[in-house]
Amino acid sequence: MYQHFFKRLIDIVVCLIGLPFFLLIFVVLAPIIWLTDFGPVFYNAKRVGRKGKIFKMYKFRSMRVNSPDLRNADGSTFNAANDPRVTPIGRLMRKTSLDETPQLLNVLFGTMSLIGPRAFLVRPDFVYENESEKRKRRLEVRPGITGYSQAYFRNSATMDEKIDQDCYYVDHLSFWFDVKIFFKTILSVLLRKNVFVDPANAGKTHIENGAKG
Repeated sequence: MYQHFFKRLIDIVVCLIGLPFFLLIFVVLAPIIWLTDFGPVFYNAKRVGRKGKIFKMYKFRSMRVNSPDLRNADGSTFNAANDPRVTPIGRLMRKTSLDETPQLLNVLFGTMSLIGPRAFLVRPDFVYENESEKRKRRLEVRPGITGYSQAYFRNSATMDEKIDQDCYYVDHLSFWFDVKIFFKTILSVLLRKNVFVDPANAGKTHIENGAKG
């Protein structure tokens, strides 16, 4: 009952309450982001959603216009404290997770949940029917703004570890588990834990076509 009704109801109620705060954040950040390099305020990336459905995920742009898309050896997005692609305001937004706040719109539209598995980028070879059972398992629920992996490990885990953690969340999904993740997320953001990828876990980086926001 919780997963199929009350979880969605809570998403809608919390987002409606949070919209005025998001609008305030937008009014403050949008001019700063635009004036940095006169580029777009939002970065809209294609992500894999529930049951393999592709959707656009909204974020405040934290990188300079036309920055190369760097990936770690495991396919995860490169993310480092000294990344020259990130703007000054982008560094602040990433440390405080303010760049994620536009995803409240995704939650209202029903493509995301407040809490759920990480919404991964769409791989060039992605075909839902050809995905492994483990990857399909993590796609049984809507991806979340935050989740078990993000709250407890943030960017310190490898891609395979994140998939395992997402499956663990799906297998143990409950109201109280979501509550624990919610407060753990707040603590992790305040303490700025595991903001950047551990190079030892991620391996070497390579450049993909396109730009990262």
